[in-house]
Amino acid sequence: MIESPRLLLRPLTTSDVEAFVSLHDDPRVSEFVGSYTHDQALRRLAAVEKQWAERGHGLCAVELKDTGEFIGRCGLNYWDELDEVELGWTLRADHWGHGYATEAAGACKEWGFATLDVPYLTAMIRPGNTPSVRVAQRLGLTPLREDELWGNAVTVYAAHRPLPTAGDTESG
Repeated sequence: MIESPRLLLRPLTTSDVEAFVSLHDDPRVSEFVGSYTHDQALRRLAAVEKQWAERGHGLCAVELKDTGEFIGRCGLNYWDELDEVELGWTLRADHWGHGYATEAAGACKEWGFATLDVPYLTAMIRPGNTPSVRVAQRLGLTPLREDELWGNAVTVYAAHRPLPTAGDTESG
């Protein structure tokens, strides 16, 4: 569905449950995003499928274009409580440091602004998650507010919709 130079991103489904559980099973990954049992992952993935069906966007599986290997998840998650769309990314630790998070999240950010009528996209990042802060900064997200998510303090970063350029407007 979304393609970048090295990655393919497709909607996550319940058939991704084993890869999803494995991704979050690594303590380096789960430190900031938590872990899932098989049943919890199935419920989360069912909610992702429902969001895709109802809203036309959601979380994606991130796969290497060359091999098809599942290396993580990235995408747009709507939060009812906040009436906001979050741009999120979580990659397997053995794929950190290669620019994949920035590439995947950048592709989702671009797709989100092209597809959704939202003034901004957020990223909720827990204190101490320096690598995610660096990804957010590379993507042009800046701190918007301090908040709480599932009992955890987060800094909410935001990327505002780009202003249209002269060539993007219709004239009549």
